[in-house]
Amino acid sequence: MKLPIVAYGDPVLRKKAIDFETEETADLKQLIADMYETMYAAHGVGLAAPQVGISKRLFVVDASPFDDDEPELKDFKKAFVNPQILEETGEEWPFNEGCLSIPDIREDVYRQPIVRIAYLDEHMQPHEETYKGLAARVIQHEYDHIEGKLFTDKLSPLRKRLLEKRLNDISKGVVKVEYKMKFPAAKKGR
Repeated sequence: MKLPIVAYGDPVLRKKAIDFETEETADLKQLIADMYETMYAAHGVGLAAPQVGISKRLFVVDASPFDDDEPELKDFKKAFVNPQILEETGEEWPFNEGCLSIPDIREDVYRQPIVRIAYLDEHMQPHEETYKGLAARVIQHEYDHIEGKLFTDKLSPLRKRLLEKRLNDISKGVVKVEYKMKFPAAKKGR
């Protein structure tokens, strides 16, 4: 089932998400399936639970659209439950990022190229893995969501001021999107 994606300005995007408990795993597989369906319908490469209004530590990624640049991403599709980034290393590098919760805005964001992360998979099995390049970037972007952060937080104060009106418009629903969204400041009847 496709879920509505919450837009910039929704308080859930600013909350630090909480862990899934083991007794909550019955609905986890369906939520993951719904998140993948939602992400694909919106042409995204990652989606975090807070972006669909659920303040839980979960995100899904499918970086296969980047396999032209990095062939090892051809089958890079994973769910990350209760993840914890253990280490980020390397010299920061820029990449033009966007976000399904902030449609029509893309900006260069600097991130470190290597990330080590501990997480549970959809079967609640533990993993600790290291990723680099675009896989690391997608993971870092989605991880920020479960920490209550957005890619716009990484921009310079000047750049944020220049984007302020567009961000407020997104919050009000004054943006064209091809997928279902919930806008926190939209006037009723829109």
